[in-house]
Amino acid sequence: MNFDHKILVTGGAGFIGSHLVRLLVNKYPNYSIVNLDELTYAGNMENLKDIENASNYTFIKGDITDADFIHELFSVQQFDGVIHLAAESHVDRSISNPMSFIMTNIVGTVNLLNAAKKAWEGKDGKRFFHVSTDEVYGTLGETGLFTEETAYDPRSPYSASKASSDHLVRAYHHTFGLPIVVSNCSNNYGPNQFPEKLLPLFIHNIKNEKPLPVYGDGKYTRDWLWVMDHATAIDVIYHKGKNGDTYNIGGHNEWKNIDIIHQLCDVMDDLLDRAKGSSRELITFVKDRPGHDRRYAIDATKLKDELGWVPSLQMEEGLLKTAKWYLENEEWLDNVTSGNYQKYYKEQYANR
Repeated sequence: MNFDHKILVTGGAGFIGSHLVRLLVNKYPNYSIVNLDELTYAGNMENLKDIENASNYTFIKGDITDADFIHELFSVQQFDGVIHLAAESHVDRSISNPMSFIMTNIVGTVNLLNAAKKAWEGKDGKRFFHVSTDEVYGTLGETGLFTEETAYDPRSPYSASKASSDHLVRAYHHTFGLPIVVSNCSNNYGPNQFPEKLLPLFIHNIKNEKPLPVYGDGKYTRDWLWVMDHATAIDVIYHKGKNGDTYNIGGHNEWKNIDIIHQLCDVMDDLLDRAKGSSRELITFVKDRPGHDRRYAIDATKLKDELGWVPSLQMEEGLLKTAKWYLENEEWLDNVTSGNYQKYYKEQYANR
């Protein structure tokens, strides 16, 4: 079958990537969507079982830090576009093992940039879309929002590695003319998120009546973005964004951690038919992590005004949808939590 357009999605078996891959495969039957993922701990092919046999979908297991592999992939596949999501993304892990973040987020990104530059030389109609985070901007005070002009001030090995990759992507645009766009998003939440993150971890712990560890005083503030809204924003930016530009993606959905935890506890009490307030008793305040940024908040006005994107869900509705999904997909959550899925899929895709 001949396709009009071929997109490489890196990290497409992960949380955000799997929602994006599903959207692209279903929305654009005339596109060939290639999902490249190393299937590390957060890559889960169960996330894509519903589309794994689609005629316009291909999965390739591979490591973006392997430069020879990446160059060969670009040479053979002849991609028209790249949407780069593959990254190490958990702040706590970056504190304990910074080098893995440097390798994946910096070296891996440069390998993709070099391969794209070589493969696309002299060709028009290409696009390299680098998906990043609001954490590169550092921390905010009680007021104000991150805009696309906010100076970078990363505070953790994770955010520093993402800031470096952002700068490199823009440098390849200015130095070599590579057609790029960059997005910086706020905290994502929703179905299929690996349970090291706050909401799936706490849903799992509430269900099993385990402690809910809250850093510091719990008043750290984040903007929350429904993961399917993020996927639609990426789709819009990929197709309509201006080359060389950056777009902030936010949910207009700012919450203190302790407030969202209280809201989740109350939602879970209702869904599990438990006495109101019982889940809140599981909250345990723990020692703060090093370099914890106090507040993030995204101004997504540019994305709205220039490309017409707005988020579809606010936190109350999205939180209920999220909690219901995890409770209705207990086998998925239990498999991910135990690591059972990893052995199966690593064996299944070992030779691909």
